[in-house]
Amino acid sequence: MGMQEQFIGLSAITAAAVIGLLWAEKTDNQPLRWLFKPVAAIAFVLAALAVGAWQTAFGQWILVGLVFSVIGDLFLIPRKVGPYFAMGLGSFLLGHLAYAGACLVYGINWTHAGVALLGFSLVAWLIFKWLRPDVPPKLKSAVAAYVLVITAMVTLAFGTKSSILPVAAMMFWLSDISVARGRFKAAGFANKLWGIPLYFGSQLVFGYACVT
Repeated sequence: MGMQEQFIGLSAITAAAVIGLLWAEKTDNQPLRWLFKPVAAIAFVLAALAVGAWQTAFGQWILVGLVFSVIGDLFLIPRKVGPYFAMGLGSFLLGHLAYAGACLVYGINWTHAGVALLGFSLVAWLIFKWLRPDVPPKLKSAVAAYVLVITAMVTLAFGTKSSILPVAAMMFWLSDISVARGRFKAAGFANKLWGIPLYFGSQLVFGYACVT
């Protein structure tokens, strides 16, 4: 079986586990969350490995980002906004720094990145302003730092000449809005119905970028 076929097979495992995870969210079944979320996450790491992510500096940065994302996924399985959420936030922050590193290795057109920064900074500020009243005081600084880092990552992705990295970064960015709505604004299942597939899809797209 070739690399692309392995990637497709592992992506199918992630997709199937995402369907199971959505069912767990719909039925509020915590044991099923613990089953399907790790399977979906580990499969996207294996998908990146299947296409040789470890073989290049760019792929290694992507791989680090994927691994930190898996750690963040595990920390976010508990439903309360507390220490585990903060640790998950930190893990994803490190993951975004790794993806930013991958973008730098790929190569940046700083003019394009500067234009992207203007747009994304404004939107990020509006989103943080919207979230801030509902963020617990102990998490405000962490959430602000996270917003800054993911905005930087998306900006760098749009500064590359890649046609895939901006797509992956934008999908991740949108999925994080879903997570924030769910944790701080008490959004319902419809919010997860689009946010969860976007998140796992973004990780697969980041992994696929290693072969392009």
